[in-house]
Amino acid sequence: MDVFSSGSFKHEAPEPLEGPVVATVTGGTILWFVLFLAQLPFYGWFADHDHTWWLWTCLAGGVLGLYGTWYVRKRDAAIKNADGTDSATGPAAE
Repeated sequence: MDVFSSGSFKHEAPEPLEGPVVATVTGGTILWFVLFLAQLPFYGWFADHDHTWWLWTCLAGGVLGLYGTWYVRKRDAAIKNADGTDSATGPAAE
C-alpha cells in the first residue's frame, strides 16, 4: 500500500459483483407494488394518522423499479451483445 502525502491509503478496487441483476430488480419492483396494493385498503387509517406517505413511497418505489427493470434489461443485453461481438471479431490488433 502506498501512502499519499495526506496520510490516506491507496487500495486496489475490488471486482464488481455480477449476479442475477434483472431478476433482483424485477423482484424488488414487484415487492414495492405488492406493498402498495396491500396498504391501499387501509388508506383511511393512514390518512387519519398522517401516514399516507407510506403508500406513496411504495408506489414511487414500484414506478422507479419499472424504470430500473427497463434499464438493467438494456444493460444486460448490451453486455451480452458486446461479449458476442468481441468473440466474433477476435482480439484487437495493436
